[in-house]
Amino acid sequence: MGMLDGKVAVITGSGRGLGKSHALALAQEGAKIVVNDLGVEWNGEGEKVAAPADEVVKEIKDAGGEAVASYESVTDFNGAKRIIDCAIETFGKLDIFVNNAGFLKDRISFKMSPEEWDAVVGVHLYGTFNCCRWAAGYFRDQSKAVNPVNGRIINTVSHAGLFGNAGQANYSAAKGGIASLTMVMARELERYNSTCNAVAPMARTRMTMSTESTTAMFAKPEGDQFDAMAKENISPLVVYLGSDQSQDITGHIFSVRGGKLELFQAWQIANSMDIGKRWTAEEIGEKIRELGDLGMPPIIF
Repeated sequence: MGMLDGKVAVITGSGRGLGKSHALALAQEGAKIVVNDLGVEWNGEGEKVAAPADEVVKEIKDAGGEAVASYESVTDFNGAKRIIDCAIETFGKLDIFVNNAGFLKDRISFKMSPEEWDAVVGVHLYGTFNCCRWAAGYFRDQSKAVNPVNGRIINTVSHAGLFGNAGQANYSAAKGGIASLTMVMARELERYNSTCNAVAPMARTRMTMSTESTTAMFAKPEGDQFDAMAKENISPLVVYLGSDQSQDITGHIFSVRGGKLELFQAWQIANSMDIGKRWTAEEIGEKIRELGDLGMPPIIF
C-alpha cells in the first residue's frame, strides 16, 4: 500500500529536475500522474519538445504506474485549465496539484529588461496563480456537489523569494508573491476540506547549476557521502503534503536542505513601541533604532 494510493496528481515542469523527482516519488506511492512540461531549457528558451514529459511518463509506466503527458503552458490561463482537464478526463478526478514549473533570467535589477521581468514573473507567479485558480475552483465545485474532497495544492517558493537574492529581482519577487498566495489559498480552501502549502527546495538542478558560483555550492560529493543537494531529498516532503495524513497542515512554507526539515514563519511584527499620539519624523529618528538591528537582515540557515 502506498501513501497516495487512489490519488491523481498533476506536477508542472515535471519533465526534468525537481518536477521529475516529484512525479516519480508520487507515482511510487500509488498516485496516477499528469506529467506537465514544455521541454524548454532552464532559461525558458529553446524549442518546445515533448520528449522530456514523454520519457517520464514511460518511466512511470515501466515501473507499473499510470501516467499521461501534458504539454500546456502554465502561463496560459486557459492552458492551465486544460492541464487539470487532462487529469479529470484521463483519470476521473484531481486530488493533488504541484506547482513546480519555472525558469530563470538572472540580471542585476538596474540592467534588467521588462521582457526579462515579465517572462520570469509570468511563469512563476502568474503560472502558479493560473493553476491554483483552476485547481481550487475544481475542489470548490466538488465540495458544492457534495462529492468527497480532500484537495492538495503544493506550491514551490525559494530561499531567494524569502530572503532576497542579488541579481534575481524578478525571480525573488515572484517567489515572494507565491509565498503570500499560498497563505491566501489556504484560507480560501479551508472550508472545502482542502489545503495549500509551499516548499522551498534547496537542491542541485539545471537552474541552480547555471552559474559558476552555484556550481561549487551544489557540487555532488565524491564516494558514498550523503548527497545533501540531491533533488530526491525534497520529494518525500511533497509526497507527505499531498497525503491524507497532512490534512491539518495548511498555509505553511517548508524547506528540506539535506537532512534538515525546516518550517518558515510568515511575516510577523518583530517589535513595536507606542507613544499614544501621532509620531513626528524627529521622534521616529530618535526611537526607530530601539526596535532592533536595522542593518541588512541576516540570512540564518
